[in-house]
Amino acid sequence: MSLAAESPSPSPSSSSGSDDFAALLDAELDLASAVDSASVGDPSTSPTSSDDEEDDDEDVVADVETVEQSSAKRRKVKVQYQDRETAIRPDEDSIGSSEDAQIKICPPHPGYFGGLCFRCGKRQDEEDVPGVAFGYVHKGLRLGTTEIDRLRGSDLKNLLRERKLILILDLDHTLINSTKLHDISAAENNLGIQTAASKDDPNGSLFTLEGMQMLTKLRPFVRKFLKEASNMFEMYIYTMGDKAYAIEIAKLLDPRNVYFNSKVISNSDCTQRHQKGLDMVLGAESVAVILDDTEYVWQKHKENLILMERYHYFASSCRQFGFSVKSLSEFMQDERGSDGALATILDVLKRIHTIFFDSAVETALSSRDVRQVIKRVRQEVLQGCKLVFSRVFPSSSRPQDQFIWKMAEQLGAICSADVDSTITHVVAVDVGTDKARWAVNNNKILVHPRWIEASNFRWHRQQEEDFPVKVKKNEKDKENDVAAATDAANGKVNDVVAAATDPANEKDKEDDVAPAATDPANEKDKEIDVAAAVTDSTNS
Repeated sequence: MSLAAESPSPSPSSSSGSDDFAALLDAELDLASAVDSASVGDPSTSPTSSDDEEDDDEDVVADVETVEQSSAKRRKVKVQYQDRETAIRPDEDSIGSSEDAQIKICPPHPGYFGGLCFRCGKRQDEEDVPGVAFGYVHKGLRLGTTEIDRLRGSDLKNLLRERKLILILDLDHTLINSTKLHDISAAENNLGIQTAASKDDPNGSLFTLEGMQMLTKLRPFVRKFLKEASNMFEMYIYTMGDKAYAIEIAKLLDPRNVYFNSKVISNSDCTQRHQKGLDMVLGAESVAVILDDTEYVWQKHKENLILMERYHYFASSCRQFGFSVKSLSEFMQDERGSDGALATILDVLKRIHTIFFDSAVETALSSRDVRQVIKRVRQEVLQGCKLVFSRVFPSSSRPQDQFIWKMAEQLGAICSADVDSTITHVVAVDVGTDKARWAVNNNKILVHPRWIEASNFRWHRQQEEDFPVKVKKNEKDKENDVAAATDAANGKVNDVVAAATDPANEKDKEDDVAPAATDPANEKDKEIDVAAAVTDSTNS
C-alpha cells in the first residue's frame, strides 16, 4: 500500500521529518499487509486433507517469501535514510523482523493511519482518540504524543547536522496579498488590473486564481527570499486560509516543489480555532522561527515570532483594515524589493542563523534556543536609548502596561516615567507639552511614537529626523494625534512606517483583527474577526 501519491515527492534538498516519516510509514503498512496475508495462509489454523496440506504448504512458502521481501524493503528504507543521515530513525521494535511486528504489544499506539494502528493494526476506538492529526502529511494520519516527541527529537538532530533551523511562513499580508474579483475597486478595473493578472507569465507577480475567483499579488522580493532562506531553514507554510487556497498559493510560490513539499498547514489542520500552534509542526520549538503579520494568532509562541509589516496591495485590503487611502495597486506602485519588508527580514534571519550556529559558543547545539537569539537581536535595535513618554498614553492608564512601552523595552530601550539627565529621547505627539519643551531646552531628541514602531518592523534604529513632532495648526490636529498615539499604546499599531525608505509604500495602520481576517479565503469568519478587533487590544 503506497501513500506517496497523497503528497508531493520529497526532494533531497528539502527532506523533513514529515517527509521521511511518510516513506517509512509506507514500508510499515506494506509489511503489516504481508504479515496478515501470511497469517491467513497458516495451515495450523484450519484442518485440511493431505492433498490440501501440500497446496497450503506451497502457499505458506509464497507468503513467507512475501514477508521476507517486505522485511527486506523495510531494511532497505532504513539503510537508505541512514546513508543520507537525514532520516527519522524508528525504534528497534518497529524496525525489527516480521516476527517482531507480530508480537509487538500495543498500547500505547504510536499512531493511526486510516483508523488503524500502523504498528499492530488495531482499529482506533474512542479510548485511543488522544494525539494530533497530521492531515497535511497524509490524510487520515494521527500520531501519539510519544511518537511526535520521537520524530521531533530525530528531526532536531538532522537539522542541526545540516546547520538548518525551521521557518514558519504566513501567507496573506506576509508573502502575498489576495482579493476576491468582486472586491476589485473601480479604479483598479479602470487600470486593467484583472487583464494584467490574466497574462501567462511564470516570472510575473500578479496571478488569477480562476477556480477561486481571486487575484493574488506576490510581495516584491519573495522569490529571492525563499531561495536564500531555504539554505538556512526547513520551511513550512502556515495559514488560516482554506486548504485548497493554501495549496494554490504554494504552487505560485514554489512551482517546482523544492521548498515546502507537503509542509503546507491550513485552518483545517489547526487544533484550536483562530489560533496557530507549533503542535502542528514536526520540529522542535527551540529551532522554530515564525514570520507572521498577526501576533494574536500565536498566543503560545510569541517568543518565536518575528512580526511582519503588513503588505496591502489591493484596495480591498486597505478597506478591510480601515484605511481611507488609495491602495498601491491604484497608485500603480509597489514596495521596493531591494530594501522592502522581505529584504529587511532576510537580513535579520541571516543574523539569527549566524548567531545560533556560532562555533565560538561553548553551548552544545542541541541545547541552544533560537528564541533567546531572537530576543538578543531585537534588544540591540534601541540599545543605549532611554525614553520618556509625554501624553502618549491615556492619563488613567499605567504606562508600563501600554503596548508601545513594552515594544520599546523589547527593542532594548529603557523607559522612564520622569525626565532626568540620562534621558536620550522624549516621545510625544505635541511639541507644547512640558516634557517636549524640556527636550528642546536640554538638547534631547524629540520624536514621534512612530519612530519606535518603524524601528520594530525594520529591526534597526531609524533616523529620528524622519519622525518629527510637528507643531499643531489647530486643536483638531492635536486631538487626532493624541487619538493615534492612544491606539498605538493600546496595541493598535498605526502607520507602519516604510515611507522613510520607500515612498511607494503607504503608511501601514495595524488594527485589531482576529486571525482569520488576514486570509481572504476565509470570508465566513469576517464578522467574528471584526468582533475580535473591537474586544481584543493585544493584537499588533
